[in-house]
Amino acid sequence: MIMSKALCLVVDDEPDLIELSVITLNQMGIECRTAENLTQAKECLQQESFELCLTDMRLPDGDGIELISHITQLYPATPVAMITAYGDMKSAVEALKAGAFDFIAKPLGVDQLRNLVKTALQLSKQKGRTLSHFLATTESKREDITSRLIGQSEIMQTLRTTIDKLARSQAPIYIRGESGTGKEVVARMIHALGARADGPFIPVNCGAIPSELMESEFFGHKKGSFTGAQVDKPGLFQAANGGTLFLDEIAELPLAMQVKLLRAIQERQVRPVGAAKEVAVDVRILSATHRNLVELVKQNRFRQDLFYRLNVIEICVPPLRERTEDISLLVEKILTDLAKEMALEGGDPQAVSFTVAEEATKVLQSYKFPGNVRELENILERAMTLCEDNIIRENDLQLLPSTAISSSILFQEGNSGKLDPLLDVLEKETIMNALEQTKGNKTKAAKLLGLSFGAFRYRLQKFKLEHQEFKN
Repeated sequence: MIMSKALCLVVDDEPDLIELSVITLNQMGIECRTAENLTQAKECLQQESFELCLTDMRLPDGDGIELISHITQLYPATPVAMITAYGDMKSAVEALKAGAFDFIAKPLGVDQLRNLVKTALQLSKQKGRTLSHFLATTESKREDITSRLIGQSEIMQTLRTTIDKLARSQAPIYIRGESGTGKEVVARMIHALGARADGPFIPVNCGAIPSELMESEFFGHKKGSFTGAQVDKPGLFQAANGGTLFLDEIAELPLAMQVKLLRAIQERQVRPVGAAKEVAVDVRILSATHRNLVELVKQNRFRQDLFYRLNVIEICVPPLRERTEDISLLVEKILTDLAKEMALEGGDPQAVSFTVAEEATKVLQSYKFPGNVRELENILERAMTLCEDNIIRENDLQLLPSTAISSSILFQEGNSGKLDPLLDVLEKETIMNALEQTKGNKTKAAKLLGLSFGAFRYRLQKFKLEHQEFKN
Protein backbone atom coordinates (compact mmCIF):
# COMPACT_ATOMS: atom_id res chain seq x y z
CA MET A 1 0.00 0.00 0.00
CA ILE A 2 1.43 3.38 -1.07
CA MET A 3 1.77 5.96 1.68
CA SER A 4 -0.16 9.20 1.05
CA LYS A 5 2.76 11.33 2.20
CA ALA A 6 5.12 10.15 -0.54
CA LEU A 7 6.59 13.13 -2.37
CA CYS A 8 7.80 13.15 -5.98
CA LEU A 9 9.84 15.74 -7.85
CA VAL A 10 8.84 16.02 -11.54
CA VAL A 11 11.38 17.89 -13.67
CA ASP A 12 10.33 18.85 -17.22
CA ASP A 13 9.77 21.96 -19.33
CA GLU A 14 6.77 20.50 -21.21
CA PRO A 15 3.51 21.52 -19.48
CA ASP A 16 1.52 18.62 -20.97
CA LEU A 17 3.96 16.02 -19.69
CA ILE A 18 4.09 17.60 -16.23
CA GLU A 19 0.29 17.66 -16.11
CA LEU A 20 0.00 13.99 -17.06
CA SER A 21 2.64 12.98 -14.50
CA VAL A 22 1.09 15.03 -11.69
CA ILE A 23 -2.45 13.76 -12.35
CA THR A 24 -1.27 10.14 -12.48
CA LEU A 25 0.77 10.45 -9.29
CA ASN A 26 -1.95 12.35 -7.42
CA GLN A 27 -4.37 9.52 -8.22
CA MET A 28 -1.88 7.20 -6.55
CA GLY A 29 -1.84 9.32 -3.40
CA ILE A 30 1.52 10.91 -4.17
CA GLU A 31 2.19 14.61 -3.76
CA CYS A 32 4.24 16.35 -6.44
CA ARG A 33 6.60 19.27 -6.73
CA THR A 34 7.51 20.45 -10.22
CA ALA A 35 10.55 22.12 -11.72
CA GLU A 36 11.08 23.39 -15.26
CA ASN A 37 14.86 23.26 -15.28
CA LEU A 38 17.96 22.00 -13.55
CA THR A 39 18.38 25.06 -11.31
CA GLN A 40 14.82 24.84 -9.96
CA ALA A 41 15.19 21.10 -9.40
CA LYS A 42 18.32 21.56 -7.27
CA GLU A 43 16.53 24.24 -5.22
CA CYS A 44 13.59 21.87 -4.60
CA LEU A 45 15.96 19.14 -3.47
CA GLN A 46 17.53 21.48 -0.94
CA GLN A 47 14.14 22.43 0.51
CA GLU A 48 12.41 19.04 0.83
CA SER A 49 13.07 15.30 0.94
CA PHE A 50 11.68 13.27 -1.97
CA GLU A 51 10.80 9.60 -2.23
CA LEU A 52 11.41 9.68 -5.98
CA CYS A 53 12.25 11.92 -8.92
CA LEU A 54 11.17 11.87 -12.57
CA THR A 55 13.30 13.98 -14.89
CA ASP A 56 13.33 14.65 -18.60
CA MET A 57 16.55 14.08 -20.49
CA ARG A 58 16.67 17.53 -22.08
CA LEU A 59 16.32 20.59 -19.84
CA PRO A 60 16.68 24.29 -20.77
CA ASP A 61 19.82 24.80 -18.65
CA GLY A 62 21.37 21.33 -18.72
CA ASP A 63 20.37 17.71 -19.01
CA GLY A 64 18.86 14.98 -16.89
CA ILE A 65 22.15 13.10 -16.64
CA GLU A 66 23.62 15.98 -14.64
CA LEU A 67 20.60 15.96 -12.30
CA ILE A 68 20.83 12.19 -11.85
CA SER A 69 24.51 12.44 -10.92
CA HIS A 70 23.68 15.31 -8.51
CA ILE A 71 20.96 13.28 -6.77
CA THR A 72 23.01 10.09 -6.70
CA GLN A 73 25.86 11.93 -5.00
CA LEU A 74 23.93 14.13 -2.55
CA TYR A 75 20.60 12.33 -2.09
CA PRO A 76 21.43 8.64 -2.64
CA ALA A 77 18.21 7.39 -1.00
CA THR A 78 16.08 9.08 -3.68
CA PRO A 79 15.50 6.88 -6.76
CA VAL A 80 15.53 8.72 -10.10
CA ALA A 81 13.90 7.69 -13.37
CA MET A 82 14.74 9.28 -16.70
CA ILE A 83 12.15 10.32 -19.30
CA THR A 84 13.67 9.84 -22.74
CA ALA A 85 12.62 10.30 -26.34
CA TYR A 86 11.26 7.14 -27.96
CA GLY A 87 14.09 4.98 -29.23
CA ASP A 88 16.82 7.05 -27.57
CA MET A 89 18.53 4.04 -26.07
CA LYS A 90 21.92 5.76 -25.86
CA SER A 91 20.56 8.40 -23.44
CA ALA A 92 18.73 5.71 -21.48
CA VAL A 93 21.92 3.71 -21.01
CA GLU A 94 23.81 6.86 -19.96
CA ALA A 95 21.09 7.57 -17.40
CA LEU A 96 21.32 4.10 -15.92
CA LYS A 97 25.09 4.30 -15.73
CA ALA A 98 24.79 7.67 -13.97
CA GLY A 99 22.62 6.10 -11.27
CA ALA A 100 19.01 6.13 -12.53
CA PHE A 101 17.09 3.01 -11.51
CA ASP A 102 15.11 2.96 -14.76
CA PHE A 103 13.89 4.99 -17.71
CA ILE A 104 10.56 5.53 -19.47
CA ALA A 105 10.09 6.63 -23.07
CA LYS A 106 7.77 9.27 -24.47
CA PRO A 107 4.86 9.29 -25.07
CA LEU A 108 4.24 8.27 -21.47
CA GLY A 109 1.82 5.39 -20.95
CA VAL A 110 -0.22 5.74 -17.76
CA ASP A 111 0.04 2.06 -16.80
CA GLN A 112 3.77 1.97 -17.46
CA LEU A 113 4.22 5.17 -15.44
CA ARG A 114 2.23 3.71 -12.54
CA ASN A 115 4.33 0.55 -12.48
CA LEU A 116 7.55 2.53 -12.62
CA VAL A 117 6.43 4.77 -9.74
CA LYS A 118 5.37 1.79 -7.61
CA THR A 119 8.79 0.23 -8.13
CA ALA A 120 10.48 3.54 -7.31
CA LEU A 121 8.60 3.84 -4.01
CA GLN A 122 9.46 0.27 -3.06
CA LEU A 123 13.08 0.96 -3.93
CA SER A 124 12.98 4.19 -1.93
CA LYS A 125 11.92 2.24 1.15
CA GLN A 126 14.63 -0.35 0.51
CA LYS A 127 17.32 2.27 -0.02
CA GLY A 128 16.18 4.29 2.95
CA ARG A 129 16.29 1.17 5.09
CA THR A 130 19.50 -0.25 3.70
CA LEU A 131 21.56 2.83 2.88
CA SER A 132 22.51 3.44 6.51
CA HIS A 133 23.05 -0.29 6.86
CA PHE A 134 25.19 -0.24 3.70
CA LEU A 135 27.35 2.59 5.00
CA ALA A 136 27.52 1.15 8.51
CA THR A 137 28.33 -2.39 7.42
CA THR A 138 31.53 -3.40 9.14
CA GLU A 139 34.56 -3.70 6.96
CA SER A 140 34.98 -7.30 8.14
CA LYS A 141 31.50 -8.22 6.89
CA ARG A 142 32.10 -6.58 3.54
CA GLU A 143 35.43 -8.40 3.28
CA ASP A 144 33.64 -11.64 4.13
CA ILE A 145 31.27 -11.15 1.19
CA THR A 146 33.95 -10.08 -1.28
CA SER A 147 36.23 -12.92 -0.16
CA ARG A 148 33.90 -15.35 -1.93
CA LEU A 149 36.02 -14.64 -4.99
CA ILE A 150 39.26 -16.44 -4.20
CA GLY A 151 42.50 -14.83 -5.34
CA GLN A 152 44.89 -12.00 -4.54
CA SER A 153 46.02 -11.26 -8.09
CA GLU A 154 45.69 -7.66 -9.23
CA ILE A 155 42.91 -8.53 -11.67
CA MET A 156 40.83 -10.13 -8.89
CA GLN A 157 41.36 -7.23 -6.49
CA THR A 158 40.12 -4.88 -9.22
CA LEU A 159 37.10 -7.13 -9.80
CA ARG A 160 36.16 -7.09 -6.11
CA THR A 161 36.41 -3.28 -6.04
CA THR A 162 34.19 -3.05 -9.14
CA ILE A 163 31.60 -5.36 -7.61
CA ASP A 164 31.51 -3.25 -4.46
CA LYS A 165 30.73 -0.14 -6.54
CA LEU A 166 28.18 -1.79 -8.82
CA ALA A 167 26.25 -3.22 -5.88
CA ARG A 168 25.04 0.28 -5.00
CA SER A 169 23.41 0.71 -8.40
CA GLN A 170 20.08 -0.69 -9.54
CA ALA A 171 21.11 -0.80 -13.20
CA PRO A 172 21.04 -4.12 -15.07
CA ILE A 173 24.47 -5.72 -15.19
CA TYR A 174 25.80 -8.09 -17.83
CA ILE A 175 28.47 -10.44 -16.46
CA ARG A 176 30.76 -11.64 -19.22
CA GLY A 177 33.14 -14.55 -18.84
CA GLU A 178 34.01 -18.06 -19.95
CA SER A 179 32.23 -21.07 -18.53
CA GLY A 180 33.37 -21.98 -15.05
CA THR A 181 34.92 -18.62 -14.15
CA GLY A 182 32.44 -17.87 -11.35
CA LYS A 183 29.84 -15.59 -12.96
CA GLU A 184 27.13 -16.71 -10.53
CA VAL A 185 29.45 -16.03 -7.59
CA VAL A 186 29.86 -12.47 -8.89
CA ALA A 187 26.08 -12.10 -9.28
CA ARG A 188 25.47 -13.31 -5.71
CA MET A 189 28.04 -10.84 -4.39
CA ILE A 190 26.40 -7.93 -6.23
CA HIS A 191 23.07 -8.94 -4.70
CA ALA A 192 24.46 -9.46 -1.19
CA LEU A 193 26.14 -6.04 -1.13
CA GLY A 194 23.20 -4.12 -2.61
CA ALA A 195 19.92 -2.58 -1.50
CA ARG A 196 18.04 -5.80 -2.32
CA ALA A 197 20.15 -8.02 -0.07
CA ASP A 198 17.12 -8.85 2.10
CA GLY A 199 15.15 -9.96 -0.96
CA PRO A 200 15.42 -13.27 -2.84
CA PHE A 201 18.22 -14.16 -5.23
CA ILE A 202 16.83 -16.42 -7.96
CA PRO A 203 19.35 -17.95 -10.39
CA VAL A 204 18.16 -19.63 -13.58
CA ASN A 205 20.12 -21.40 -16.31
CA CYS A 206 18.33 -20.32 -19.49
CA GLY A 207 19.93 -23.15 -21.44
CA ALA A 208 18.48 -25.82 -19.15
CA ILE A 209 14.79 -24.94 -19.67
CA PRO A 210 12.97 -26.73 -22.53
CA SER A 211 11.69 -24.14 -25.02
CA GLU A 212 8.08 -25.30 -24.66
CA LEU A 213 8.17 -24.65 -20.90
CA MET A 214 10.04 -21.33 -20.90
CA GLU A 215 7.05 -19.01 -20.72
CA SER A 216 5.55 -20.98 -17.84
CA GLU A 217 8.88 -21.12 -15.98
CA PHE A 218 9.54 -17.40 -16.33
CA PHE A 219 6.05 -16.01 -15.86
CA GLY A 220 4.10 -18.80 -14.13
CA HIS A 221 0.80 -20.38 -15.17
CA LYS A 222 -2.81 -20.80 -14.07
CA LYS A 223 -4.38 -24.14 -13.24
CA GLY A 224 -5.69 -25.85 -16.37
CA SER A 225 -3.87 -23.55 -18.79
CA PHE A 226 -2.22 -26.55 -20.44
CA THR A 227 -1.95 -30.30 -20.02
CA GLY A 228 -0.25 -31.02 -16.71
CA ALA A 229 -1.00 -27.61 -15.15
CA GLN A 230 -2.83 -29.02 -12.15
CA VAL A 231 -2.28 -26.02 -9.83
CA ASP A 232 -1.44 -22.33 -10.12
CA LYS A 233 2.31 -21.87 -10.23
CA PRO A 234 4.28 -18.62 -9.82
CA GLY A 235 7.14 -18.05 -12.24
CA LEU A 236 10.74 -17.01 -11.71
CA PHE A 237 9.88 -13.31 -11.94
CA GLN A 238 7.32 -13.63 -9.15
CA ALA A 239 9.76 -15.68 -7.06
CA ALA A 240 12.40 -12.94 -7.43
CA ASN A 241 9.99 -10.09 -6.61
CA GLY A 242 11.74 -7.54 -4.41
CA GLY A 243 15.11 -9.12 -5.12
CA THR A 244 17.38 -10.18 -7.96
CA LEU A 245 16.80 -12.47 -10.95
CA PHE A 246 20.05 -13.88 -12.34
CA LEU A 247 19.69 -15.05 -15.95
CA ASP A 248 22.65 -17.30 -16.62
CA GLU A 249 23.44 -18.39 -20.20
CA ILE A 250 21.07 -15.68 -21.48
CA ALA A 251 22.31 -16.29 -25.04
CA GLU A 252 20.51 -19.66 -25.05
CA LEU A 253 17.07 -18.00 -25.08
CA PRO A 254 15.15 -18.47 -28.35
CA LEU A 255 14.21 -15.26 -30.17
CA ALA A 256 10.52 -15.65 -29.37
CA MET A 257 11.29 -15.79 -25.65
CA GLN A 258 13.66 -12.83 -25.97
CA VAL A 259 10.72 -10.69 -27.12
CA LYS A 260 8.61 -11.70 -24.11
CA LEU A 261 11.51 -11.18 -21.70
CA LEU A 262 12.14 -7.70 -23.09
CA ARG A 263 8.50 -6.75 -22.59
CA ALA A 264 8.50 -8.07 -19.02
CA ILE A 265 11.59 -6.00 -18.20
CA GLN A 266 10.22 -2.86 -19.85
CA GLU A 267 6.69 -3.05 -18.46
CA ARG A 268 7.66 -4.49 -15.07
CA GLN A 269 4.72 -6.82 -15.49
CA VAL A 270 4.31 -10.47 -16.42
CA ARG A 271 1.28 -12.40 -17.59
CA PRO A 272 1.12 -16.01 -16.31
CA VAL A 273 0.12 -18.53 -18.97
CA GLY A 274 -3.67 -18.74 -18.99
CA ALA A 275 -4.13 -15.57 -16.89
CA ALA A 276 -6.40 -12.69 -17.93
CA LYS A 277 -4.38 -9.99 -16.17
CA GLU A 278 -0.74 -9.06 -15.85
CA VAL A 279 1.06 -9.10 -12.50
CA ALA A 280 3.41 -6.28 -11.45
CA VAL A 281 6.93 -7.36 -10.45
CA ASP A 282 9.89 -5.52 -8.94
CA VAL A 283 13.07 -7.32 -9.98
CA ARG A 284 16.67 -6.34 -10.64
CA ILE A 285 18.09 -8.21 -13.62
CA LEU A 286 21.61 -9.60 -13.72
CA SER A 287 22.56 -11.68 -16.74
CA ALA A 288 25.55 -13.70 -17.91
CA THR A 289 26.82 -15.86 -20.72
CA HIS A 290 30.08 -17.34 -21.93
CA ARG A 291 29.13 -16.50 -25.52
CA ASN A 292 29.83 -13.28 -27.42
CA LEU A 293 26.53 -11.37 -27.36
CA VAL A 294 27.84 -8.62 -29.64
CA GLU A 295 28.53 -11.19 -32.36
CA LEU A 296 25.16 -12.84 -31.80
CA VAL A 297 23.45 -9.45 -32.22
CA LYS A 298 25.31 -8.94 -35.52
CA GLN A 299 24.15 -12.39 -36.62
CA ASN A 300 20.52 -11.54 -35.69
CA ARG A 301 20.52 -14.37 -33.16
CA PHE A 302 20.07 -12.04 -30.19
CA ARG A 303 17.81 -9.01 -30.13
CA GLN A 304 19.66 -5.70 -30.11
CA ASP A 305 17.00 -3.97 -27.98
CA LEU A 306 17.21 -6.71 -25.34
CA PHE A 307 21.02 -6.54 -25.45
CA TYR A 308 20.90 -2.80 -24.67
CA ARG A 309 18.46 -3.43 -21.83
CA LEU A 310 20.69 -6.07 -20.24
CA ASN A 311 24.12 -4.67 -21.05
CA VAL A 312 23.84 -1.30 -19.29
CA ILE A 313 26.94 -2.05 -17.25
CA GLU A 314 29.33 -4.83 -18.22
CA ILE A 315 31.67 -6.64 -15.87
CA CYS A 316 34.20 -9.22 -17.02
CA VAL A 317 35.22 -12.24 -14.94
CA PRO A 318 38.76 -13.27 -15.96
CA PRO A 319 39.62 -16.83 -17.00
CA LEU A 320 41.84 -18.83 -14.66
CA ARG A 321 44.72 -18.89 -17.15
CA GLU A 322 45.02 -15.09 -16.74
CA ARG A 323 45.54 -15.36 -12.97
CA THR A 324 47.64 -18.45 -12.45
CA GLU A 325 49.13 -16.91 -9.31
CA ASP A 326 45.77 -17.57 -7.63
CA ILE A 327 45.78 -21.32 -8.30
CA SER A 328 47.48 -22.27 -5.01
CA LEU A 329 44.88 -20.32 -3.00
CA LEU A 330 42.05 -21.89 -5.00
CA VAL A 331 43.45 -25.37 -4.52
CA GLU A 332 43.71 -24.84 -0.76
CA LYS A 333 40.13 -23.54 -0.53
CA ILE A 334 38.65 -26.26 -2.76
CA LEU A 335 40.42 -29.08 -0.91
CA THR A 336 39.27 -27.69 2.44
CA ASP A 337 35.66 -27.49 1.26
CA LEU A 338 35.70 -30.97 -0.27
CA ALA A 339 37.28 -32.42 2.88
CA LYS A 340 34.50 -30.89 4.98
CA GLU A 341 31.91 -32.49 2.70
CA MET A 342 33.62 -35.88 3.06
CA ALA A 343 33.65 -35.51 6.85
CA LEU A 344 29.94 -34.70 6.85
CA GLU A 345 29.27 -37.80 4.77
CA GLY A 346 30.76 -40.00 7.48
CA GLY A 347 34.47 -39.67 7.05
CA ASP A 348 36.90 -39.24 9.92
CA PRO A 349 37.37 -35.45 10.35
CA GLN A 350 40.96 -36.06 11.49
CA ALA A 351 41.77 -38.21 8.46
CA VAL A 352 40.08 -36.00 5.85
CA SER A 353 42.98 -33.71 5.05
CA PHE A 354 44.69 -33.55 1.66
CA THR A 355 47.86 -31.96 0.35
CA VAL A 356 49.17 -31.46 -3.17
CA ALA A 357 52.68 -32.58 -4.06
CA GLU A 358 55.02 -29.92 -5.42
CA GLU A 359 55.23 -31.45 -8.90
CA ALA A 360 51.41 -31.64 -9.09
CA THR A 361 51.15 -27.97 -8.13
CA LYS A 362 53.54 -27.02 -10.92
CA VAL A 363 51.48 -29.02 -13.42
CA LEU A 364 48.30 -27.26 -12.33
CA GLN A 365 49.96 -23.86 -12.65
CA SER A 366 51.03 -24.62 -16.22
CA TYR A 367 47.67 -26.07 -17.27
CA LYS A 368 45.35 -23.82 -19.33
CA PHE A 369 42.02 -24.80 -17.70
CA PRO A 370 39.48 -24.48 -20.53
CA GLY A 371 36.81 -25.12 -17.88
CA ASN A 372 38.35 -22.59 -15.46
CA VAL A 373 37.62 -22.83 -11.71
CA ARG A 374 34.82 -25.35 -12.22
CA GLU A 375 37.24 -27.66 -14.02
CA LEU A 376 39.82 -27.24 -11.24
CA GLU A 377 37.17 -28.30 -8.72
CA ASN A 378 36.36 -31.40 -10.75
CA ILE A 379 40.02 -32.29 -11.20
CA LEU A 380 40.70 -32.05 -7.47
CA GLU A 381 37.55 -33.95 -6.51
CA ARG A 382 38.56 -36.79 -8.80
CA ALA A 383 42.17 -36.67 -7.59
CA MET A 384 41.06 -36.99 -3.96
CA THR A 385 39.42 -40.33 -4.74
CA LEU A 386 42.47 -41.61 -6.66
CA CYS A 387 45.36 -40.50 -4.48
CA GLU A 388 47.13 -42.53 -1.80
CA ASP A 389 48.05 -41.32 1.69
CA ASN A 390 45.93 -38.20 1.08
CA ILE A 391 48.70 -36.74 -1.09
CA ILE A 392 47.66 -35.68 -4.59
CA ARG A 393 50.40 -36.39 -7.10
CA GLU A 394 50.73 -35.56 -10.79
CA ASN A 395 49.25 -38.86 -11.99
CA ASP A 396 46.21 -38.38 -9.76
CA LEU A 397 45.27 -35.21 -11.64
CA GLN A 398 44.63 -37.11 -14.90
CA LEU A 399 44.82 -33.99 -17.01
CA LEU A 400 43.79 -34.54 -20.61
CA PRO A 401 46.66 -33.85 -23.03
CA SER A 402 44.27 -33.07 -25.88
CA THR A 403 42.42 -30.57 -23.73
CA ALA A 404 45.70 -28.92 -22.73
CA ILE A 405 46.81 -28.65 -26.35
CA SER A 406 43.57 -27.15 -27.62
CA SER A 407 42.34 -25.26 -24.57
CA SER A 408 42.67 -21.86 -26.22
CA ILE A 409 40.58 -22.81 -29.25
CA LEU A 410 38.35 -25.76 -28.39
CA PHE A 411 34.79 -25.10 -27.27
CA GLN A 412 34.71 -21.53 -28.55
CA GLU A 413 31.44 -20.41 -30.09
CA GLY A 414 31.44 -20.15 -33.86
CA ASN A 415 34.04 -22.87 -34.42
CA SER A 416 31.55 -25.25 -36.00
CA GLY A 417 32.48 -25.94 -39.61
CA LYS A 418 35.53 -23.67 -39.45
CA LEU A 419 38.00 -25.73 -37.45
CA ASP A 420 41.00 -27.42 -38.84
CA PRO A 421 40.21 -31.17 -39.15
CA LEU A 422 42.86 -31.96 -36.53
CA LEU A 423 41.11 -29.72 -34.02
CA ASP A 424 37.84 -31.52 -34.72
CA VAL A 425 39.58 -34.76 -33.80
CA LEU A 426 40.94 -33.24 -30.58
CA GLU A 427 37.54 -31.82 -29.65
CA LYS A 428 35.81 -35.15 -30.18
CA GLU A 429 38.52 -36.97 -28.22
CA THR A 430 38.15 -34.52 -25.32
CA ILE A 431 34.39 -35.03 -25.24
CA MET A 432 34.82 -38.82 -25.35
CA ASN A 433 37.28 -38.67 -22.44
CA ALA A 434 34.88 -36.52 -20.42
CA LEU A 435 32.04 -38.98 -21.03
CA GLU A 436 34.23 -41.91 -20.04
CA GLN A 437 35.27 -40.18 -16.80
CA THR A 438 31.63 -39.50 -15.92
CA LYS A 439 30.40 -42.96 -16.95
CA GLY A 440 28.29 -41.43 -19.70
CA ASN A 441 26.60 -38.83 -17.50
CA LYS A 442 26.12 -35.99 -19.99
CA THR A 443 25.28 -33.37 -17.37
CA LYS A 444 28.47 -34.09 -15.42
CA ALA A 445 30.53 -34.27 -18.60
CA ALA A 446 29.29 -30.83 -19.68
CA LYS A 447 30.13 -29.46 -16.24
CA LEU A 448 33.59 -31.06 -16.37
CA LEU A 449 34.32 -29.28 -19.65
CA GLY A 450 32.84 -25.98 -18.49
CA LEU A 451 30.08 -26.03 -21.12
CA SER A 452 26.38 -25.26 -20.83
CA PHE A 453 24.29 -28.39 -21.34
CA GLY A 454 22.83 -26.92 -24.55
CA ALA A 455 26.31 -26.30 -25.98
CA PHE A 456 27.45 -29.79 -24.95
CA ARG A 457 24.36 -31.40 -26.50
CA TYR A 458 25.07 -29.56 -29.75
CA ARG A 459 28.56 -31.04 -29.85
CA LEU A 460 27.24 -34.53 -29.12
CA GLN A 461 25.03 -34.18 -32.19
CA LYS A 462 27.87 -32.68 -34.19
CA PHE A 463 30.07 -35.74 -33.57
CA LYS A 464 27.12 -38.20 -33.50
CA LEU A 465 27.80 -39.14 -29.88
CA GLU A 466 24.30 -38.55 -28.47
CA HIS A 467 23.57 -42.29 -28.32
CA GLN A 468 27.04 -43.35 -27.20
CA GLU A 469 26.94 -45.82 -24.28
CA PHE A 470 29.59 -46.26 -21.59
CA LYS A 471 30.01 -49.09 -19.13
CA ASN A 472 29.70 -48.35 -15.39
